[in-house]
Amino acid sequence: MSFPESNEPPHDSNAERTNHELAAQKEQILKQLLEPAARMRLNNIKMVKPDLSDMVEQYLIGMATQGKIPGRINDEQLKQILLSTQQPKRDFKINRI
Repeated sequence: MSFPESNEPPHDSNAERTNHELAAQKEQILKQLLEPAARMRLNNIKMVKPDLSDMVEQYLIGMATQGKIPGRINDEQLKQILLSTQQPKRDFKINRI
């Protein structure tokens, strides 16, 4: 039994190409949905909280495919969407005895 001598992991170019095409389609849809200020805000959020950004992107794409977004989303509308998707912060008070 012989093993390949290469230390590189197996490379699946079809999966990589498919992922790249899906990312390009996603960016194209978001470019059509969001005004420039809203796109900039979403990109800034992607750098800090990628999971929140992905969730909002999926939400926006889903709403657009269902036809529930009539026009382009501006920055204020995106802020409202972000506020509605974030988990409420828990406040607690510590009483010292």
